[in-house]
Amino acid sequence: MILHSRHLLNRQDLKDTKLQSLLEITNAINSNLSIEQLLKIFSFILKEQLGFSKFVLILRQEEWQVLAKVGFKGKIDVLNIEEQFYRFKEITLVESSNSHILKEFQAVIPVYHQDKPLSYLLISTLGHSDYLEASHFNFAQTLANIIAVAVENRRLVKQSIIKERISKELEVASEMQKLLFPSDLPSNRKMDLSAKYIPRHAVGGDYYDFIPLGDEEYIICIADVSGKGISAALLMANFQATIRTLFKYQRFEMPFLLEELNKIVMKSAKGEKFITFFIAHYNAHTRKMIYVNAGHNHPFILNGRKVMMLKDGCIGLGMLDELPYVNVGKLTLNPNTTFVLFTDGVVELENETGEQFGIERLVKNAQAYAPLKMEDMNNIIFSKLDEWRAGLNFVDDTAIFSCKFF
Repeated sequence: MILHSRHLLNRQDLKDTKLQSLLEITNAINSNLSIEQLLKIFSFILKEQLGFSKFVLILRQEEWQVLAKVGFKGKIDVLNIEEQFYRFKEITLVESSNSHILKEFQAVIPVYHQDKPLSYLLISTLGHSDYLEASHFNFAQTLANIIAVAVENRRLVKQSIIKERISKELEVASEMQKLLFPSDLPSNRKMDLSAKYIPRHAVGGDYYDFIPLGDEEYIICIADVSGKGISAALLMANFQATIRTLFKYQRFEMPFLLEELNKIVMKSAKGEKFITFFIAHYNAHTRKMIYVNAGHNHPFILNGRKVMMLKDGCIGLGMLDELPYVNVGKLTLNPNTTFVLFTDGVVELENETGEQFGIERLVKNAQAYAPLKMEDMNNIIFSKLDEWRAGLNFVDDTAIFSCKFF
């Protein structure tokens, strides 16, 4: 930093000093000095080299804030900065003013970028403003511009680093979430299972699972959490882990299981979110299935042209402290039965006119392609969804879990 003051400079000396000052502050920026260090250099140049004894630098980042204040002890209301200074589009000398702030200074120096104010430099000297050359104000504006851009760039870089960090964390979370889904759905002489899932964001709020209970019995389930974002995904991840843990050690009667899951969701979500959930217990030997539909989109059973919607159950989990009722559905599956579970992202997908894909289209497509392998059927249904949205984004997590029992 320049270590001595120069109050009386001839024009050439002043020009050299300004060039030296610009070089100094530019080097400081390139050396990645802190904002505090940049402001010290800025203040030194204004006070010791240009003769400004009193000044305030106000800069907008996400909000307006006072970055530097020398020789002024008053308070500045940063909430009303633009309202107070919007009329200053260029360097303006203050002859007189009713503003308790402006009357303390001799000039207002604005810095704009694309018609938007970046900063305001309020500036004054102990002497009369005639003492100062116009070039002093212009140079002060140049310095304020450099500082404003440097601070804004630091903010953008910081945001970029934070965004990149969040992106990496979401990527890790996404990979971890994938581990919670069944990695190998069976396709054998007893059954053919396949699932396809497209989360709306890096981490999603839909869930499906297939949990073997020995050689002949299986748990089949699907769920959807209300809302979107990280909190919804974390709630669902916790729900997934809970179900897996519960069935690892013990079997439960359906009403008791749903009541316990409701308590867990209420405790985790504190009433701010809820989960729609469908769970079925299937015995491949007896071909009997029992199920509970907790407020979820109705899965359906296909036998040729016959369609059965699985509606029996209760309200969504986490809606109330206690479930008012739990109805258990019971049925026996015929050979070559197709069982389709899905989340609302499928049937609520809209086309360009705002029309939803709907349950009827889903059922008709499932009927048309049920003779195929379930993976092929799911892929075709998703291709139909792509045609339906015609380039529009999926607006929700979208999952289909299809099962064929031979």
